[in-house]
Amino acid sequence: MSGDAQSSATDSGAESGATGSEAKSSAMGSLLIDGIGELTTHGPQGTLTGAALVIVDGRVAWVGPSEAAPAADRRIDAAGRAVIPGFVDSHAHLVFAGDRAAEFAARMAGEPYTGGGIRTTVAATRAASDDALRANVGRLVAEARRQGTTTVEVKSGYGLTSKEESRALRIAGEFTTETTYLGAHVVPEGVPADEYVRLVCGPMLSAARPYARWIDVFCERGAFDPDQAREILRAGLAAGLGTRIHANQLGPGEGVRVAVESDAASADHCTHLSPADIDALAGSGTVATLLPGAEFSTRSPYPDARALLDAGATVALATDCNPGSSYTSSMPFCIALAVREMRMTPAEALWAATAGGARALRRDDIGHLDVGARADLSIVDAPSHVHLAYRPGVPLIHQVIQGGEPI
Repeated sequence: MSGDAQSSATDSGAESGATGSEAKSSAMGSLLIDGIGELTTHGPQGTLTGAALVIVDGRVAWVGPSEAAPAADRRIDAAGRAVIPGFVDSHAHLVFAGDRAAEFAARMAGEPYTGGGIRTTVAATRAASDDALRANVGRLVAEARRQGTTTVEVKSGYGLTSKEESRALRIAGEFTTETTYLGAHVVPEGVPADEYVRLVCGPMLSAARPYARWIDVFCERGAFDPDQAREILRAGLAAGLGTRIHANQLGPGEGVRVAVESDAASADHCTHLSPADIDALAGSGTVATLLPGAEFSTRSPYPDARALLDAGATVALATDCNPGSSYTSSMPFCIALAVREMRMTPAEALWAATAGGARALRRDDIGHLDVGARADLSIVDAPSHVHLAYRPGVPLIHQVIQGGEPI
């Protein structure tokens, strides 16, 4: 699954892409996808009908009407199907062992969600071998890919020791470069909070740093308070990591404020926001990443996506795939929830699940199909992207293309 942080969009000059002769001159290894009923680019071309695109060297080289498409080395006929950018899942916890099905059943029977089950997963993960963890990550990445996800962020956070956190990140790095150090997930039992924060900011960070691009902290009651969160993010920044934060999931708090102060790439969950929080996000470069799978799985109120969008905030959607509060790898499911439960339009939800996720990872090479973008896309077995929300639960991803190659 793509997480190539080194790739960046090329400067193609013309919005419509390379000329036919240019595309032909690079025909070796080129791929034409034509007969596209509806092409969502999230670029200057917007949404096109009767469209085609050409891929050269793993990137989009030409976009336009099917009848004007240049020749290529290979061809895929979309046969009237829709084509969308690959989903960018910017929040996932995939390095774990075991499951918490009993906890889910208890919640469905009326018990409240408190986040305390994280420690159950920590014990199972510590006891698992590298091969067992690697197999589980691989299973979930493949599962997500089949549903159109071409870039995934993967967090640590179920180790909570220097050795275990670095191990989790090393394994995550075998599948993506979007790896996030989440030693500050919860405080282990029996460890004083201040002592653990020093560990997270010191030896644990040093052990995790070679394998991480980001640092994250769960700023919430029962986890880390705002001052501790600030200290942890500052330490990550000093070590050269980008910042993200779990904010305002279980109740109102200062998580969003800490995110904006820190110029965090993303404030994730954002379930309980005040008007001031919404204004702060709208006036910042911090993306509000919404995780409706968690609200679905915990019977919690959904975030007010409509208020965020109307205020001008940048919104992303992600799965929060984890064994406790959101055990789904399906971005289409999250799109359907966003449309039905959070009053997003189908177009807004698709943008949030692709371009929005790219913004949350501060990437400009993915999440769109403009010329120069990485050629990560899905062919949808439907005439329009609207069917992703219109037909919830139906496996509509017909084919996935990642880095220009069908998979």
